[in-house]
Amino acid sequence: MIIQQIVAVLTAERNLLNKAISALNGMSTQPRRGRPPKSVQTSARPKRRRRMSAAARRKLSRLLKQRWAQGKMKRATG
Repeated sequence: MIIQQIVAVLTAERNLLNKAISALNGMSTQPRRGRPPKSVQTSARPKRRRRMSAAARRKLSRLLKQRWAQGKMKRATG
């Protein structure tokens, strides 16, 4: 008798677990609506900030000064 009771309890627990598993499986198959979480949105590589070297900065400064001197860049009137 005791063995039959134990088997009945275990069967009931198995049924509950099967229901829980099927509910969880059903949740994963439904399409997700809305914006995905941030962890999914981020790309594999983090974006790195581009930095201009000192030589490039000097070159750009020199070129812009030349453009100002030639009058190719219009001055903003305030």
